[in-house]
Amino acid sequence: MTEEWIPDDIPLDKPSPARIYDYFLGGYHNFAQDRAVAEQLLQILPELFLTGQVNRSFLRRAVTLLLDNGIDQFLDIGSGIPTMGNVHEVAQAVNPEARVVYVDIDPVAVAHCKSMLASNSRAVAIRGDVRDPEALLEHTEVRRMLDFERPVGLLMVALLHYVVDDEVAYSSVDRLREALAPGSYMVVAHSTIVESDKLDGRWQAGSEIFRRASETVERTLDQVQRFFGDWVLVEPGVVQTPLWRPEGPDDVLLDDPVRGHTLAGVAWKPGQSG
Repeated sequence: MTEEWIPDDIPLDKPSPARIYDYFLGGYHNFAQDRAVAEQLLQILPELFLTGQVNRSFLRRAVTLLLDNGIDQFLDIGSGIPTMGNVHEVAQAVNPEARVVYVDIDPVAVAHCKSMLASNSRAVAIRGDVRDPEALLEHTEVRRMLDFERPVGLLMVALLHYVVDDEVAYSSVDRLREALAPGSYMVVAHSTIVESDKLDGRWQAGSEIFRRASETVERTLDQVQRFFGDWVLVEPGVVQTPLWRPEGPDDVLLDDPVRGHTLAGVAWKPGQSG
């Protein structure tokens, strides 16, 4: 019997980045081919199990910052398969009126998210692609849920390294930033590579395995900063993800932040809202 969360039209022979990430986070919305790739990756890069936790913790801290600054509507692109600490859970625990739109290209992620949100009138999930920002901005559910005349929290955590074409990646994010009102915030976590990985070949070997699921690109600090355009970075700027406003000395990978393999930052759009 097919599980309710598996859409009828999903290809069952190809691993999915969203489902591999779900496995790293301890979820169960993944298939044998996803788990096989994940386990091969962990053999080469065992810290990837912790990288998922690092990104999830960063997401929670960033959403909390946005809430503290009055953001009450969120567009989470590349949201993945829901697990503990989803954006709507964090946001609505602070502000029950907060609205969230989840966007993902993976049909399993969207189907499971829709099921989870069936009784939540202030959060929805749609299938979409960051490479087509106009379709996202004009989507009926996005327009119904979000007021673009007011500040929005735009979240792209562990997403943009899947857009390997630089021109497409930057132009897509530029269009999304342009559409948001002054006072809006943008949150990004992006895969990067450290010199030690280049030297010992671990990252290259892992990339070869991951290509069974998706192409990815690692970008440098300057390249990740470019996504924020002329928006104002909040302290501490773009840094190794464990170093972005850690909460305590026991934070995951705080003692060795480069093993998180991601850079993270948050910025806000200057100007007068309204």
